[in-house]
Amino acid sequence: MDLKTQYLGLSLKNPIVPSASPLSREIDTIKKLEDAGAAAVVMYSLFEEQLVFEQKEMHHFLIQGTESYAEAVSYFPEPGDFRLGPDEYLEHIRKAKDAVDIPVIGSLNGVSTGGWIDYAQKMQQAGADALELNVYYIPTDSNLTAQDVEGIYVDVLAAVKKSVTIPVSVKLSPYFTSLPNMARRLQEAGADGLVLFNRFYQPDLDIESLEVVPNLLLSTPQEMRLPLRWIAILYGRVQLDLAATTGIHSAEDVAKMLMAGATVTMMCSALLRHGVGRITEVLNDLRAWMQEHDYESVQIMRGSLSQKSCPEPAAFERANYMKVLNSYV
Repeated sequence: MDLKTQYLGLSLKNPIVPSASPLSREIDTIKKLEDAGAAAVVMYSLFEEQLVFEQKEMHHFLIQGTESYAEAVSYFPEPGDFRLGPDEYLEHIRKAKDAVDIPVIGSLNGVSTGGWIDYAQKMQQAGADALELNVYYIPTDSNLTAQDVEGIYVDVLAAVKKSVTIPVSVKLSPYFTSLPNMARRLQEAGADGLVLFNRFYQPDLDIESLEVVPNLLLSTPQEMRLPLRWIAILYGRVQLDLAATTGIHSAEDVAKMLMAGATVTMMCSALLRHGVGRITEVLNDLRAWMQEHDYESVQIMRGSLSQKSCPEPAAFERANYMKVLNSYV
């Protein structure tokens, strides 16, 4: 079976790419991902907050008035809690490029335009083959309009594209009034691909200590339905590579995403739960499934069940909502 695919102008041996996660923190683990069959790897994110201040200044601003109000800034991590500083992160990319033959994709996480964006160019200089721009923004200001919020994403992307020549994908949330319009605007601003979707980790409340606490829950296969729907809708409507992420745990999940229109499928929770060898298992199962169903290549599968190609395109819209509710007994 021919599993080759193209993502962000990169030729990949198969469509499975480990997404940004702690798995990329160690060079030995990145090697294991490659040995297991990963076609590329997305590095864990370098955050804007790490880049805005020098470490001592950042530490000062994070601890000043720590317990003086309800939304205490002690919720921010200490500077030393970050696995690597900015310079060490760039060196980590260089070491990863020397250690493996698969593409290495840098990850930059921030919400504003500014000097921190210069690190996109530094990632390119360090050897990154492409860049994933993760704009994680929670709008809490009631004076911000939807257009204002969308403009943040477009402005950050445009600033990053001015500083690099490597391909750039944007990792989005699903919380836009018109996702197809947002996708088109990002395409016009220079995006080469979209990663759907950013899995926001919601805070929890400790009612005994009266604190807001971080709470990381790994994904389940059921969560793949949201990116599945939107990839199927966007396929053919925008000239962007579509990367599917969230809830991909099995070969069946990979096949569904490819048939919806995804160029690659990104895995994280399944690898954290079962180990990096899960990639090998999924690839073997995918080959077996393709052979059983007479698919010679990933390219033939891609988009075959998108809204554009589906016999029932309304199934991705309101009709599905009504049909599901009426089918429950």
